[in-house]
Amino acid sequence: MSIYATLWKLKFPKEGDEHLDCEWIEVTAQAVPPHVGSPTPGNGYENGDPFAAFLPPALETNSDGEAPHNRAVVFVTEYTLKGTERSGQEYASPLLVLAGEEYSRITFEELHRRICDALRGNRSPVVAEVFLPDGTHKIIRGRNEK
Repeated sequence: MSIYATLWKLKFPKEGDEHLDCEWIEVTAQAVPPHVGSPTPGNGYENGDPFAAFLPPALETNSDGEAPHNRAVVFVTEYTLKGTERSGQEYASPLLVLAGEEYSRITFEELHRRICDALRGNRSPVVAEVFLPDGTHKIIRGRNEK
């Protein structure tokens, strides 16, 4: 059984920047409910949190396994592999992992920027696209300020 529950799926520019001819990729937001790994008695993790190595800290919950926020939200693409030597539940290369509380407070603008930055990797961001008289176009990238 998976520890993840899909929140949403959206298309993003595959390499982090929108421009003519860019490819798009689906990004999925996967929530980890608050009871997963919770130290609260009755949630089944009295012997420890098996997900502590790759998720934000476990949450205290009420007796029904509920808390104000999810434990985490993990952002993945179809190319993100699930299952590592450490855990079959771990994504090998998620784009981004946020604590549930952080996810509930982040603006969409900031979340979009962070996902695009992760998709872009070490490439500098696109700052301009020049359309030439012959019908071709040129991408201009800025400095990478990471």
